[in-house]
Amino acid sequence: MIEAISCSKIIKGRNILNDINFKVNKGSIFGYLGPNGAGKTTTIRIAMGLMKPSSGSLRVLGSDLDKNIDLRGKVGILTENSGLYSNLNALENLKYFGALYSVKDFENKARHLLDFVSLPYSDDQKAGLFSTGMKRKLSLAKAIINDPEVLFLDEPTAGLDPESQKMVRDLITDLAKNKRITVFLTSHNLDEVQKICDHICIINRGQIIADDTLSNLQKIYSRSIFNIKFSSENMPAKAYDLLKSKYPGLSIEMAEDALNITDSNFETNKIIKLLIENNIEVKEAASQKSSLEEIYLNLIRN
Repeated sequence: MIEAISCSKIIKGRNILNDINFKVNKGSIFGYLGPNGAGKTTTIRIAMGLMKPSSGSLRVLGSDLDKNIDLRGKVGILTENSGLYSNLNALENLKYFGALYSVKDFENKARHLLDFVSLPYSDDQKAGLFSTGMKRKLSLAKAIINDPEVLFLDEPTAGLDPESQKMVRDLITDLAKNKRITVFLTSHNLDEVQKICDHICIINRGQIIADDTLSNLQKIYSRSIFNIKFSSENMPAKAYDLLKSKYPGLSIEMAEDALNITDSNFETNKIIKLLIENNIEVKEAASQKSSLEEIYLNLIRN
C-alpha cells in the first residue's frame, strides 16, 4: 500500500532522506518515528505527491501520487496545520471538503463524523475560535470524510485531553482493523504508538535505523530486566547492599520501591531465595521487556 524504494531527497546540498526503504501493508498501523528534523515530514510530502524525491520512489497504492493525481482521492491526511477554514463552523467545513471529494450524501456523513468526534454543528462557533483539541478533532474528521484507503496522520492526538486521545486511538484502530484502512502515523507520544501500531519504523538524520514489529524490536534491543518490588521503604536499600555483597558484579539499578537487575547472567530463583532467607520481604518480582520509549531513545542516542 505504501512503499519507499531507495528514496532520497537532497535540499540545498543536505541529505534530508538518504536511500530509505520501507513497506506498509494494507490494514496495518505503521508508526513512523524520529526526532524533529529526522525527515518524517519530507517523507509524507513525497508520499502525497507534494514533493519529488531526488532519486528512488515512494509509492502509495502502487503509484507515485505526483504522477497519478486521481489516486489522491483515495488518500486522507491530517497534518500539524489543520487546513480548516476559520470563518466556517465545523459542519460547514466538513460539507465543503465532502463536496470537494464528491462524497455521496456528504451532509449526513459530515453530521455523523461530528457526532463521533463530539463536536457541535451549530452556526454559533466558527472553527477559527476552536481550541487546539477541537481543531484536531475536526481535522481528523476532515481527513476521513472521503473514506480513504490510506490515511496519513501527523501527530493525531497533539493537544487533546486523555479522554479525547483514547477516542482518537480507538478510531484509528477501528479504521485499520475493521475498515482495512492503511494508517501511516507519526507521533512523539511513544506510549500511544506502542498501544496501537503493528509496525515501527525509526528514522534519524534521514536514515532508517530500525524497521520491524514492536515484539521483534523488543527481542532485538531490549535489556533483560528483572524488577523486584518490596513491601516497605527501607527494603530496596537493604536488598541492594545484600545482593552487592553476595554478587559484586551484578548490575542493579535502584528505584523508589524496587530494584531493577539488568544483568542477563543470573538466576532469578537464587536472588529471591537469598532475599527471603535474609528476612527481606518481596512484594512482587517479574521479568520485563524494554518499552518502546527505552528502545527508541537508545537507538537515537547511539
